[in-house]
Amino acid sequence: MARIIEGKRRIIKMDVDDILSVVRSYQQITRKACCYEHIRELLKSSSIYIPEEKY
Repeated sequence: MARIIEGKRRIIKMDVDDILSVVRSYQQITRKACCYEHIRELLKSSSIYIPEEKY
């Protein structure tokens, strides 16, 4: 699960499963894209979420 680390800048520490989830979401969103500009439009209108670790 992702963990947000507060400091001067906000950092999100992610484990392997989080990274693979983001890549999988990216692939699903962009699989029908024809070019770089189309990919940017698709990603701009989409949201990719990862669960946050609770303490």
